[in-house]
Amino acid sequence: MQSLSVSLAAFIAAASLLTITPGLDTALVLRTAATSTSRQAALAGLGIAVGCFAWGALVAVGLGALLMASQLAYTALKWVGAAYLIWTGFKMLRNPRDRFAINGVNGHKSNRTTFGTGLLTNLLNPKVGVFYVSFLPQFVPHGVAVAPYILLLAAIHAMLGLIWFMCLIAATRPISQFLRRTTIVKACDRVTGGVFVAFGIGLALESRRA
Repeated sequence: MQSLSVSLAAFIAAASLLTITPGLDTALVLRTAATSTSRQAALAGLGIAVGCFAWGALVAVGLGALLMASQLAYTALKWVGAAYLIWTGFKMLRNPRDRFAINGVNGHKSNRTTFGTGLLTNLLNPKVGVFYVSFLPQFVPHGVAVAPYILLLAAIHAMLGLIWFMCLIAATRPISQFLRRTTIVKACDRVTGGVFVAFGIGLALESRRA
């Protein structure tokens, strides 16, 4: 029991540090929080968290190991992910918004789109799968069922991500009116678009070298 508690404590500490490290997920949530509503930012974060748990489920059933064993599968997913990130980033750079989204008749569609963007951004990044394959098993103590325990770790990581995203969203509220100025909205879209394109090009270059 002690080894189990130590394992969980070590995982929570490591996962917390990884969660707050700036990256694509943080950029997406911050951009959504700054230029849209808190609800949509939360939905983007939820999509990312669901993506993390989905990767954890794949690793738990052994499918995540396919990305480690099959160069073709890993490279194919990399190209798909790179294309999605570059296309999404290009659209932000080419057509940045001049005002934040307002929920109205098309609010449900907008919410679904925001959730889907967070989900796909995570699922189409094979680095997350490979990271989970190499990272999660290190925290599985002896004598426990591996698959359920990995699912637990993935759920904890997703929950830590949600907590972090809520903190980011809350931090933008005091300056929300400033962040909704036309120049700021356009700048947020362009910066986030640039981040997406950079990550996509990075994935594409790695795929080409592979």
